[in-house]
Amino acid sequence: MLRFLFILAVFALATYLLVRVFQQRGVMPQPRPRQRPEPRRIVAPDDDEDFLRDLDRKRREPEDPAD
Repeated sequence: MLRFLFILAVFALATYLLVRVFQQRGVMPQPRPRQRPEPRRIVAPDDDEDFLRDLDRKRREPEDPAD
C-alpha cells in the first residue's frame, strides 16, 4: 500500500511539474483576453455623405416651389 502511494505521489508531482513547464514555455495556449467591441463612431452631419447628398438634392429640387 505504501509503495502504491509513493508511486501515485511521484506521478502527481511529475504531472504537476510538466504542466508548469509547459505553461512557462508557452507550449500550452494561454487564454486570450476578452476584446471589447469598438465603440460606434458618431458621424457629424457635415461628414455624413448621405446627409450632404440629401441636402444638395433638396436645394436643387425643392418640395414646395415658391409661386
